[in-house]
Amino acid sequence: MANREALRELQSRLASRLQAARSEGVQAGWLAVEAAGRKYLLPLSQAGEIFPFTVPQSVPYTHDWFLGVANLRGGLYGVVDLASFVAGQPPAQRSDAARAEARLIALNALLEVNCALLVDRLAGLRNTDAFTASSAAPAGAPDYFGSGYTDASGAHWQELNLQALSQQPQFLSISA
Repeated sequence: MANREALRELQSRLASRLQAARSEGVQAGWLAVEAAGRKYLLPLSQAGEIFPFTVPQSVPYTHDWFLGVANLRGGLYGVVDLASFVAGQPPAQRSDAARAEARLIALNALLEVNCALLVDRLAGLRNTDAFTASSAAPAGAPDYFGSGYTDASGAHWQELNLQALSQQPQFLSISA
């Protein structure tokens, strides 16, 4: 009997939350991540599933930022170290503790690129209300850089347009 009441209460809460979500609209616009000490905002509409870190199978004769391929839920994905690609530097070595917190973020299937980005840490969901200021992409920044945002603590977050990133010739050319 108690299980039925608990189930009814759960269904009632879910129904009220769904109704509130319909009336308020979607609040979160970005997945906030950290990579090599930098903070990035990935549009939720362009990001796909999030996976725990899996050591990829290395691929010879590729750029350092291309870590290899990994089997993620039965699909074969190329794994790109996001911080290394953006900075143009070799990937940093990660301790076992850092690997435990690292995640692979697949690009949305609509982008038609079987790729997952390696990030050091997930920082939650964000919307424009979470920031106190915004600015245009820095001069000379890559095409996939969007606006920059500053949060209440003064931290800078850089928006990355994953669709533009997935169409960059450099991103698509993994051979060294």
